[in-house]
Amino acid sequence: MTTQTSENTEFTSFKAFYPFYLNEHRDATCRTLHFIGSWLVLGVIAAAFITGNWAILWAIPSVGYGFAWVGHFFFEKNRPATFKHPIYSLIGDWVMFKDILTGKISLRGKQK
Repeated sequence: MTTQTSENTEFTSFKAFYPFYLNEHRDATCRTLHFIGSWLVLGVIAAAFITGNWAILWAIPSVGYGFAWVGHFFFEKNRPATFKHPIYSLIGDWVMFKDILTGKISLRGKQK
């Protein structure tokens, strides 16, 4: 059985992980910084394709995780899930990005 509050929990599926992931992103500023970082990642990818300068793809981890980690360390005040669950966390970033775009998750107020 998994719990949503322990960063040491071993998750057996992304479906089980995602509620924990959302719980780690209750702060609106943290979610907003994740959202900005995700847009910037897409921008770097687009710029690489447009310019043919593939070396700029090295910026993706700094751009994406830089914004996200500022959100966690200074606003959410927790450790990013990436440290313990890197693959599920990466998937969670993009599912949350999609959920924000579609209005399922708000960038305002605390997440329930």
